[in-house]
Amino acid sequence: RVTSIADRLNVEFALIHKERKKANEVDRMVLVGDVTDRVAILVDDMADTCGTICHAADKLMSAGATKVYAILTHGIFSGPALSRINNASFEAVVVTNTIPQEEKMKHCPKIQFIDISMILAEAIRRTHNGESVSYLFSHVPL
Repeated sequence: RVTSIADRLNVEFALIHKERKKANEVDRMVLVGDVTDRVAILVDDMADTCGTICHAADKLMSAGATKVYAILTHGIFSGPALSRINNASFEAVVVTNTIPQEEKMKHCPKIQFIDISMILAEAIRRTHNGESVSYLFSHVPL
């Protein structure tokens, strides 16, 4: 997934390999690649308590990244998540609006959201009409 995104954006990439002992607990995290003097963007499907992404942000900063952003599909943000984000080295944590974020944004100014309602509506319309949903991967409606 990382290689595909980096190729489409024509940028280099690094990745963080994580090993879990159990849910919501990272046992080990290893950075593969060079982030020295670069802006790092963490991409993940969801963040719940945000321990993992905050740990990853710290690892990136200590490896020489100049700034760290996170881009997440689903921002659950339960328990200590907001305080962790507020205390982490993120410039911003960007999430989609699959979950309402207005209340959480009041307590955590680093959270920003992207409205994906139009693409979800188009995916539903295409599914209903038997049209290709994968077409949306290369043709995003505005």
